[in-house]
Amino acid sequence: MRARVLVADDDPRQAEVVRRYLTAADHDAHVVHDGRAALDVARRWRPDLLVLDVMMPGLDGLQVCRTLRQESDVLVLMLTARTAEDDLLLGLELGADDYLTKPYSPRELMARVRTLLRRASRGAPVPAGPGPRRIGRIGVDPAVHQVTVGNEPVECTRGEFAILAAMSEQPERVFTRAQLLHHTRGIDRSSTERTIDVHVMNLRRKIELDPQRPTQLITVYGVGYRLSAGSAETA
Repeated sequence: MRARVLVADDDPRQAEVVRRYLTAADHDAHVVHDGRAALDVARRWRPDLLVLDVMMPGLDGLQVCRTLRQESDVLVLMLTARTAEDDLLLGLELGADDYLTKPYSPRELMARVRTLLRRASRGAPVPAGPGPRRIGRIGVDPAVHQVTVGNEPVECTRGEFAILAAMSEQPERVFTRAQLLHHTRGIDRSSTERTIDVHVMNLRRKIELDPQRPTQLITVYGVGYRLSAGSAETA
């Protein structure tokens, strides 16, 4: 599908390479080199996808993502030289749809772009269900897009909510990462299944009493994850 893609990267040479690849793939591409310009162009041009470098002058990519996520549902693919888990978690918590660590090949970036656009074109299937559900301490209400732990609301990103909504419809079922990718917006490449792992780590920080010893969002080694009402199990 043809799309409008905004590339925000303070490295002009790298940004130009990405622009050429996008143009060759028949996309409309626009390039900016700082965070404030990224916000300005995104608001005026309304791109379908934002390829967003984390390290930029003025406003960094995390600040840009945080601001745009309050204003729109634009797809965000973050580029980061940071490999620390906390940095990756923060990017996804702010609403990024995927991330790619530097250095990367333009071909890999284009594969991620195609995947995100394909997922978006298919829509985001969220289980409809008969209404609010409660699994142990966790409440999920798809109708109002709300998650609670006990009686307290918990803020979740779109990807995090889609995962919980799917799993809450079938408690104790083991979901593979590919199945969870489908629920977050379509079947994805196996190389991006790491995104599901990061979402799960972030969810555990929000819903588990002890994220290091989860009793509800359980790892089934070699397979995927299941949502349990809670037990003495750990993962």
